[in-house]
Formats: sequence, C-alpha cells, structure tokens
Amino acid sequence: MGMEQLLEKASTYMKEQDLERIREAYEYADEAHRGQLRKSGEPYILHPLAVAEIMVQMQMDVVTVEAALLHDVVEDTTVTVEDVRGIFGETIAGLVDGLTKLEKIQFRSKEEQQNENYRKMFVAMANDIRVILIKLADRLHNMRTLKFQSEESQRRIAHETMEIYCPIAHRLGMSAIKWEMEDIALRYLNPQQYYRIANLMKKKRTEREQYISELVDKIREKLEEMGIQGDISGRPKHIYSIYKKMTERGKQFNEIYDLLAIRILVDNVKDCYATLGIIHTLWKPMPGRFKDYIAMPKANMYQSLHTTVVGPTGEPTEVQIRTWDMHRTSEYGIAAHWAYKEGKDSGNVAGSFGDKMNWFREIIELQQETRDAAEFMESLKMDFFTDLVFVFTPKGEVYELPAGAVPLDFAYRIHTEVGNRTIGAKVNGRIVPLDHKLKTGDIVEILTSKHSYGPSQDWLKVAQSSHARAKIRAWFKKEKREENVAKGRDAIERELKRLGLEPSEWMTDDKLLEAARKFTFNDTDDMMSAIGFSGITAAQVVTRLTEKLRREAEEAQQIQLTSEVKEVRAPSAAANRPRTSSGVRVKGVDNLLVRFARCCNPVPGDPIIGYITRGRGVSVHRSDCQNLPTAAEGEEAQRVIEVEWCEEVEASYSVEIEILGHDRRGLLNEVLQTVSESKTNIAAVSGRSDRNKVAIMHLTILIRNKEHLQNVVDKIKRIKDIFSVQRLMQ
Repeated sequence: MGMEQLLEKASTYMKEQDLERIREAYEYADEAHRGQLRKSGEPYILHPLAVAEIMVQMQMDVVTVEAALLHDVVEDTTVTVEDVRGIFGETIAGLVDGLTKLEKIQFRSKEEQQNENYRKMFVAMANDIRVILIKLADRLHNMRTLKFQSEESQRRIAHETMEIYCPIAHRLGMSAIKWEMEDIALRYLNPQQYYRIANLMKKKRTEREQYISELVDKIREKLEEMGIQGDISGRPKHIYSIYKKMTERGKQFNEIYDLLAIRILVDNVKDCYATLGIIHTLWKPMPGRFKDYIAMPKANMYQSLHTTVVGPTGEPTEVQIRTWDMHRTSEYGIAAHWAYKEGKDSGNVAGSFGDKMNWFREIIELQQETRDAAEFMESLKMDFFTDLVFVFTPKGEVYELPAGAVPLDFAYRIHTEVGNRTIGAKVNGRIVPLDHKLKTGDIVEILTSKHSYGPSQDWLKVAQSSHARAKIRAWFKKEKREENVAKGRDAIERELKRLGLEPSEWMTDDKLLEAARKFTFNDTDDMMSAIGFSGITAAQVVTRLTEKLRREAEEAQQIQLTSEVKEVRAPSAAANRPRTSSGVRVKGVDNLLVRFARCCNPVPGDPIIGYITRGRGVSVHRSDCQNLPTAAEGEEAQRVIEVEWCEEVEASYSVEIEILGHDRRGLLNEVLQTVSESKTNIAAVSGRSDRNKVAIMHLTILIRNKEHLQNVVDKIKRIKDIFSVQRLMQ
C-alpha cells in the first residue's frame, strides 16, 4: 500500500486536517529513512507505512497513525526525541520514545538489555496504551516479512512473539492480530506440524464447508421467520488453535471436529439470546459447552455467546453469537474502545475502559516495587501472561487471578490491608487453607482480624502472584526493619565464610557503603534490610564486595593465558608442511594436535576456525558454531586462531542429519536405500514416531566433503512424504 491508498482509507473516518497531518508525518519519516533498506531489499519507509495501515484499519486516531509512521526515526536514524517533540508535539514524541529501544546504554548482557527494553515499553504502555498498539502492529508486519531473516533470527523472533507479544494481544482482546502472529510463529518454530495441519485442513475443508453451508441455510431460514436480521458465516479455525488442541489434549487431527465454526452477527443483545434459543431448538446442545460471555465478559472485554450443538449428522458444531459492536471488540479489543470515539484525546488508562483493564495500573505498581528488569519481566509473565482464573466475592464482584492462585493472592488483590490482616479463607462457604488452589467460579471470602500480627515469612512461598509477594515484602520492609537489618548482616557473614573469606576484613563501613550505593540504596542499613526481606540476596552483595579481588584474579589469569597463546602461535621450522593427517592446516604452525569439535562436526567445504584449548591442542569448529566464542572479548578472543582445509583431503568425516517425514510403512528402508545408492557409508541409525504421525530419523553418515553431503541430502528430499532434512549441530 502506498501513501495515497493510506490516506484514502483514513478519509473514511478522519477530517481533512487530520489527513494533512498524516501526510506531513509520512514526508518527515520518508526523508529520515531515505537510503535505508530492509532485509528484503525494499525501501525502509514501507515498514512504517505498513504499521500505519494496520492502525488505520483499526480506525485509530490521527496521533496514533502519525506516531506509527514515525516510530522508527529515533531508533534507526539521526533524528532525536527532541526533534520529534519540536515538530510534532509532546504526545507523539512520548509515543515514539516509548517505542525506541535502549541501544546507547551499556548493559552487562544482551538479555539484560532486552529486559530493560521490555520494561521501558510496558511502563510507557501503562501510561499510554497506544504505545503497545503500535508495537503490536510493528511486530505483526515484521512477522509477515520474517522470510527475509536468517533461520536463527526467524526462530528467535518467532519465539519472542509467542512468549511476549501474543499474550499481550490476547490480554488486550486483539484476536485478529494474535491469531495471525500465532500462525506465522508456528510456521517457523514447528514447520513440519504447521504444513501438515494446513494440508490436512485443505483436504477436509471441502466436505466441512458443504456441511456448514447446509446448517447456515437452515439458521437463516429460521431467523427470517422470527424477523431477526443477522449475518451468518462459517469461520475456519486457525492452524495454531488446532495445533494447541492436538498437543494439550493429546488428540489426532481426525479427532478434532470444530475446524469450522458458525458465527452469527445480530443487531442487539436481545437478538443474541433469541438466536441462541433458535439454535437450541434446531439442534440438541452439548452439556457443559455453553458459555455466556455477554453476561460475564472476559477480562479483555470479549463478549459473545458460545454453544456447541450436535448437528444433523451427529458431529459437534460450535456456534458463536454476538452483536456487530461485540464482533469489532473481539477483533480489535481495546482499540475498538479508543478515546477519540468518546471525544477524548488522552491515552491514559484512566479513561472509560480503565476499570475494565485495571491490570495496567498493576504494571505501574510492579515497576515501582521491582528494582531488577529481569525480575520485572518474570513477574509480568507470571501475573499477566499466564492463564487466568475468575473468582467472585460474596457480593458477586469478579476478580481475575493467574492460574494456580490461592486465597492469599485474592486477599491482596482486593486491598493490601485485607491481605496483611488475613487469618483464613472460605471458598464456596467452606473453610480452606491459604494455599488452596482457586478455580474459575469459586466464591471466596477472606477472614480478617484487627489483632492479626501481619504476614509470616511462609506467605512468600504460599502466594503465587508477584503482586501479592511484592506487598508481603513491602510489609516486612516497613514493619521489621531492625530485624531485617540484623538478618541481612548475618546472611552476608555466612556467604563470606562459605567463600573462605574473613567477614571482619570485608564488612568494613567503607566497603559496605560502596556496595550499597552500587545497588542505589541510600545507606548500608537499607541494603541489609533489603537482604532481610528477600529484596536482594546476600550473594549479590558479596559479589559487589569482592569485585576488586576477582578482577585481580582475572588479570593474573590473563597474564598466564597470554604466555600460553604466544607459545602456541610461535612458528616452527616446518611451518609450510603441505598436509596433515586431519586434513586441516593451522596457519603458520606445525606439529600441533588438531581435533574436530563434536558440537558442529565440520567437513571439507565448511568455513572453519580454530580455538586453542588448554592442553588439548587446537579444536576446529565451523565458523557459525554457537559454541565458538569468536565474538568474545578479552582472553577468549585471544584463543581464536586461523585454520584452513588442505587442498586434497582423502579422509571421511562423520555428520549427523535429522530427517522428518510422514510416518508410513517402508519409509526408513527407502531412506537407507537412497543413502546406500549414493555410495555413502552409514555409521548409526535411530528413529521414532511422535503422536502426530511424524517420523523422526537420525542418521550418522561418513562423507568426504560438503558437496558430497549436499548430494545425499538432495536425494533424500526427493523421497515421497519427506518433510525436511537438516544437518545437526549438538
């Protein structure tokens, strides 16, 4: 889609001055990204344009569309947040800043940097939900163009999408984006299962569509008799949802009947229930398969009636009934409730949908109570990205909790003081222990006492939600400061003694204060108290205290390493010997023990590199081996050495390959015969079949070089029912 098509779509709900603002944002982004290309070779501006298109499709406000066009200018060009603020204003600058990764700050590891990026994004999201709406559209377009990335990047991005972005889309009720991202991610994480299900669906779809069509005609006829206007259609299930049913419930594909569901859209709620009555009159409902999400909406605002009936041929058939407004909410979730429709221009969650999505506020609380970005992400996944249970107060109020929650989590979700004064709980009128697992539909009553002594340390183990644990730790921090300070000192002493260090030498006032400041505490007592209530660990503090000692040890080790490397690199008199028995020559060095790394099993033709081991000569790896620290700095980088294949190599090399295919009689025999006909020796064979009828075969073969290996792989791929053949690296 080009800029003119974007404006044409936006003109269906925006004013002329809004369209002019969008054009200005596009021209600014186009100029900033000029000369930049994506991995596909296309101009970079096509990416922000695609993100803006998704925003327009959701009918988002003009500010969101502008920010979508500008979302990468700060991260990928010389433009700064101040530049954006000066031209487009504070709101758009805030959105762009929330979407910009922390690239210029130094982090200890890639993982720490990623966690800090997530933390920044979620905090920005809690302040303005439009940040995450744009980010989801950005991720969706990146998933659509994932084929241009390397295989390693494809799997990493797909895994990250499933772990972080799909749960966010689900919590926001944005099913259209969630389903598409899940299907694409599955295609790269488990391609054989994805294509197998897709092919099986294609074969079965014709007969299912005919069956659904007959049911739709019958429903339409009855609705017309009752004077109800409705749009009726068959909705195909998404590939990932079928895959999930197969794996979680242990079902085969032919045991899944609801590949197509019937969806009925009507004008109002009254017609929803009237239509439900018609459906249950036509066909018998299946017990326990009716769900009323209109009377009790899901946490992500989803509303619909779901019922499963036994159709005319005896097959279970799912029917979904909802209004047009409910359908829009089911597709676009919170975006369908956006503030511009109510005459507002604020992204703050305190708007009309704030009460329905109060988990945003909990994210802000979590950010304030959690020091470490990794802990923040772990807590977020635990509380917000897991399955949920919905429980009631005795007055009928609904609370959502993470799956596995206990009454203690419920108590702290109601109010901090209720949690602190808890002495017991009743579930469905029966007294239960505080570690009782709650189920959806439970009525929970918390028993409290003004004379309660407050939380016990055991509650930190009992509570399942990070929200409750944070409140319990806060109580200990405030109420038992002196006790926690003493516990903290004892813990540091024990840790130092465990390491064979003298506490009196290391626990001086100066050293403890220096360590406290590194953790951003005001004084030593604050740090000791934090150890006492499990905010940080004694091991973390001792690591800070002994940094200088470890640095000196590393310097001594570096001196020893340098002498080792110099000794190995010193050229010998026979440095130009043309061949070695291994088939590999170490440049400029002779008479060295050379061995091939088992983790990647290099063969002639592979780009290779050497690594000087301690006492075992030079280990030869493939250049792309993940176990080779070629990108490392310091001592590890000094151990890397250049090696090369000899011009003529007559040795055989062991390579393990994995073959995936549809499990059928004689498949393994065909594979073995094909390998044998290629004049290739087989050193080992193993195979198995999973519950989805996928045959998994591992062959260890002896080959001469990379061309020989490719020839064998190509021949195996030509065998009927083979899905994939790949070389394995341990």
